[in-house]
Amino acid sequence: MDGQGNGDAGGSQCDIVARAFVDHYYRTFDFDRAALAALYGQTSMLSFEGHAVAGAEEIGQKLAQLPFEQCRHTVSTVDCQPSPSFPGSILVFVSGNLQLAGEEHQLRFSQMFQLVPNEQGSFFVQNDIFRLNYG
Repeated sequence: MDGQGNGDAGGSQCDIVARAFVDHYYRTFDFDRAALAALYGQTSMLSFEGHAVAGAEEIGQKLAQLPFEQCRHTVSTVDCQPSPSFPGSILVFVSGNLQLAGEEHQLRFSQMFQLVPNEQGSFFVQNDIFRLNYG
């Protein structure tokens, strides 16, 4: 992991939260994609390859309707920073590879999340931007 905090004690907490979230997100994506909607809220936004959707229900539908049944993510790097835009929120940037079932070659991807604290003391995904990296 290339966890990059801000150099203070909050940075290490940022790294812990970011890594736990990333592990959970991609495990859920790869094995139970329908459960991803629970990680988003009513105000959440997703940009997936330039197609934008908003709200947990629409995001869940978008992810469930992707044109492949199975995939496996391999995370290469996780970088994070505390974000002052929402107190306690964390920006998480991920790069890695995506292997689709039946495909010979892996696809490189980058994904950015903004995690915002919720009333239950956990986090939800406020912003999510996903792009395949070609070339």
